Amino acid sequence: MLVNLRSFKQKVRHNAKGMKKFLGKIEKNPPKGLDKMAEKVDAEVWKEVDCLSCANCCKSMSPTFNAKDLKRIAAHLEMSVAEFKEKWLYFEEEDGDWMNKKQPCQFLNLSNNMCSIYEVRPDDCSGFPHLKKKKMVEYIHVHQQNIDYCPATYKMVEKFQELLKK
Repeated sequence: MLVNLRSFKQKVRHNAKGMKKFLGKIEKNPPKGLDKMAEKVDAEVWKEVDCLSCANCCKSMSPTFNAKDLKRIAAHLEMSVAEFKEKWLYFEEEDGDWMNKKQPCQFLNLSNNMCSIYEVRPDDCSGFPHLKKKKMVEYIHVHQQNIDYCPATYKMVEKFQELLKK
């Protein structure tokens, strides 16, 4: 299903606070079988959300680039790691992470929402939005952040709210 970013942002404005609180309760008192539920919900979410109609993560967030990412992407772009860092990244002192200098991501094609380095994209990107990580409870804080940016995360929380009402 296509994502309407305007509608998504309105829903976030109205519901994000409650959703984050809901996730906090799950974190403090995880229901039995949470990881199995996450797998089921993940499959449902991807039937309803089309990332290529959105790309809000690439438009408004920056992945962190680990050492393997830096080597892989630099090689793909036929440049040294130092050249890649100099051209595209900055070092975030507080967290010790390499991040994009600008938003949207320099590798995002805004006309079709496709990534020009998709085959070698950073691990952060390939795992995003981390819906069915093992031990979901350890990723609650990530989901709480991603509600604001990612329609798939938002949809996941909606589905969990429905499941856990029963």
